[in-house]
Amino acid sequence: MSLTDKAIEDIRELIRTGALPPGSKLPPEPDLAAQLGLSRNLAREAVKALAVARVLEVRRGDGTYVTSLQPSLLLEGLGGAVELLQGDSVALQDLMEVRRLLEPMATALAATRISDAQLAEVKRHLDAMREARDDVAQLNAHDAAFHRAVVSATGNETLLTLLEGISGRTLRARIWRGLVDDKAAGRTLAEHEAIFHALSTRDSALSQAAALLHVSNTEQWLREHLRSGEPLPVGRNPSEERRTGVQP
Repeated sequence: MSLTDKAIEDIRELIRTGALPPGSKLPPEPDLAAQLGLSRNLAREAVKALAVARVLEVRRGDGTYVTSLQPSLLLEGLGGAVELLQGDSVALQDLMEVRRLLEPMATALAATRISDAQLAEVKRHLDAMREARDDVAQLNAHDAAFHRAVVSATGNETLLTLLEGISGRTLRARIWRGLVDDKAAGRTLAEHEAIFHALSTRDSALSQAAALLHVSNTEQWLREHLRSGEPLPVGRNPSEERRTGVQP
């Protein structure tokens, strides 16, 4: 372990033990360094690293604070990492496999917890998907919102953040383009309808099965597409995307 890594671990230990709870202000740099037996340079580097990881927040002119440490904050970098893996076919298939392992179980859990208001939100996005079946940008937006509404109904913020990060905005958009090009959008919309109807009956097993079928079919399409050697559909140039609303 490098000295910087040890400094990072020492500060994290203060947070883990409750000596620095969420929202608390760190001692001034000289005092923090002395408390941990570090040089000021090491303490500074450790703080910078933890700020990048969203564990700490440096407020200019005020000091350094421990963040809320909420999962949505600490795990938000996952989505960015997934975007960087878009060109790696093996990584894409791994991500879809992880989604298949998590999302059906999340949907089953949602069926036992979803409120009438949350179910209405899911239906709103389903209706919007039907209306936008020929508009890839809108399909992508409401598809993402549909699944977010379902997983939000679990009340599990960590699960929601993980699944949103794994799905990836760009990957979802590119898959929708491929599905529309292959005339498979109708089948995929029907799968979303099956998920909604299962949730509306509060049937956990049926909801899990409907979600598993949907994710598995999407995964199979992706594998076959990658096996064919064809790249996933890509976006247009940035200026055209701004005019059309199509996401990359």
